[in-house]
Amino acid sequence: MWSLVPARRALGRAAGLFQSNAIPSPRIVPGMQLKARAGLCTKPTEDKTAPESKGPGYSFKVPGHKPTDWEKRLLLWGGRFKKEEDIPEIVSFEMIDSAKNRVRVKVSYIMIALTIMGCITMVVSGKRAVGRHESLAGMNLERKARLREESQAGDAAKAE
Repeated sequence: MWSLVPARRALGRAAGLFQSNAIPSPRIVPGMQLKARAGLCTKPTEDKTAPESKGPGYSFKVPGHKPTDWEKRLLLWGGRFKKEEDIPEIVSFEMIDSAKNRVRVKVSYIMIALTIMGCITMVVSGKRAVGRHESLAGMNLERKARLREESQAGDAAKAE
């Protein structure tokens, strides 16, 4: 019969390591940032370029960026704005993402419609070909017969 005692002991040791801070976790305080090296975080260091006037009441910059011409087109196609003049100078990332998603959905609907129209076109052209008694098998048989006649004519010309 299996015993769960070794598993419980291992879990207890792992939990003890985390509780006793044997594995240090970086603590970030205002004015400090993590230094990244080779994809790993090291100890936080003070930011020397940060202004000294930062205190508990400092404000953050609104996240966003100036949209490119392509992103402005996406915002227009996505239906967010009616005219290019209506687009503000700085927009949020969420607004651009939602516009991209809307355009992606519209493009997929257009592709679905084009696929259905292509299928209907192929069915109609196939039915017309059947009405003219054209088939792929018949065309292959005619081509092989023509090639056979040409090769026999070429053999007869060489024999003479």
